[in-house]
Amino acid sequence: MQLDPQDMKAVLNRLKRAQGQLAGVVRMIEEGQECQDVVTQLAAVSKALDRAGFAIISTSLQKCLTSETPEIDAKRLEKMFLSLA
Repeated sequence: MQLDPQDMKAVLNRLKRAQGQLAGVVRMIEEGQECQDVVTQLAAVSKALDRAGFAIISTSLQKCLTSETPEIDAKRLEKMFLSLA
């Protein structure tokens, strides 16, 4: 199943924010910031990426359930979910 760019606008925005956060983490490390602060920001990036992945899977699941000819089977969907676990 291909992703519809219109359906993925929110996901793209989330990924762009995560990209900016990740650049901030790199900058923090280069500047020698406190370990705890770096890890906190890194956790935020990780969570943002996870949410983007789950949003993509959710959209795929919705399309699969509303489509008369599902393009994605349960095994593939389960594999996508588990890849984010």
